[in-house]
Amino acid sequence: MFRDRRDAAERLADRLMHLKGENPLVLAIPRGGAPMAWHLATALEGELDVVLVHKIGAPGSPEFAIGAVNEAGDAYLDPAASRFSDAAVEREAERQRRVLRERREHYTPVRPPIPPDGRVVVVVDDGSATGATMEAALRTLQGRPARLIAALAVASEEAVARLEPLADEVVCLEIPPNFMAVGQFFADFGQVSDEEVIALLEQSTN
Repeated sequence: MFRDRRDAAERLADRLMHLKGENPLVLAIPRGGAPMAWHLATALEGELDVVLVHKIGAPGSPEFAIGAVNEAGDAYLDPAASRFSDAAVEREAERQRRVLRERREHYTPVRPPIPPDGRVVVVVDDGSATGATMEAALRTLQGRPARLIAALAVASEEAVARLEPLADEVVCLEIPPNFMAVGQFFADFGQVSDEEVIALLEQSTN
């Protein structure tokens, strides 16, 4: 059990302290990954930015993830998506694409995206049940960083196995066999707002 996202970030920083001095680019998956990424970037003396991806919820049951979409519009679907019609899945994917476009409009005035090319890049999220959202982020970045690392507080065994072929390294603090949801492993798992993400990006530029 983690106290909160800061506690998880501090533990991740201990695992990634060998990156200090390499000016890593720490990319948060908003919104939950943003507080963790801020603490991690501070500890590793790196730069903070975001990589915009979002889960695709099942039609009629949005909390049940059936895939994820990235900022380029590419959708990565889980096998569970086959339970629903292609049209219903596409409608939900398009809804999430609109969410990402709105987020980019909010975030870009704070600071334009930092290019990941040739950098050591750490992609951070608080956790992953299926791996779909982190997969979308990693696939967005593949071929550009010098080294690509996925960093998570907690994830299912299936998620970690899904991510390992996509990154140079997957660092996950807890891989519990009884995984149900990310929030069950945090004492404080409050929602993170867009305003909080923007404030963290602003702090990182000062």
